[in-house]
Amino acid sequence: MIDQPIQTMLMQAHGQWIILANIVANVMVNNDCYHAFLVLTKIGYSKIPVLDKDQHLCGLLSLSMITERMLDTDHIAPENLRRMKVKDVMQTDFRVVEDPDDLDEVMHLLVDDSFVPVVSDERTFTGIITRRELLKRVNYLAHNFDDCFETTKRPQDSSSQ
Repeated sequence: MIDQPIQTMLMQAHGQWIILANIVANVMVNNDCYHAFLVLTKIGYSKIPVLDKDQHLCGLLSLSMITERMLDTDHIAPENLRRMKVKDVMQTDFRVVEDPDDLDEVMHLLVDDSFVPVVSDERTFTGIITRRELLKRVNYLAHNFDDCFETTKRPQDSSSQ
């Protein structure tokens, strides 16, 4: 559990904590992989959400997932991408958060991934929290903690030495 003063400072740091769904690049589950390849190439992100027509989060898609399907045994076959749907390639085993204020869970998930999707209880995609945003907040904390709190060093416990 994160100490309350630390959590308070991390959550009050300036800037938007969640990047809202309406500005997050995504692809639809029934798009062909050629379209997804173009989207991923143009935006430069390593992985993006995959949504259905009702804005439910169905998966995640990376450029490497797509390029793996372009490779035949002896050549690159981009024509394969027009025949495949995103739903056939996407990652379906991934973690999400419903409560973006559960900082402890968010931090654990961001250790392994560059972003964590945020969904409603109906699994409607509401946005992402990025590792970048968390690190900006940790930077804020590191540089401003003494402005908000007075700290004293605890004496060493001689029995633990």
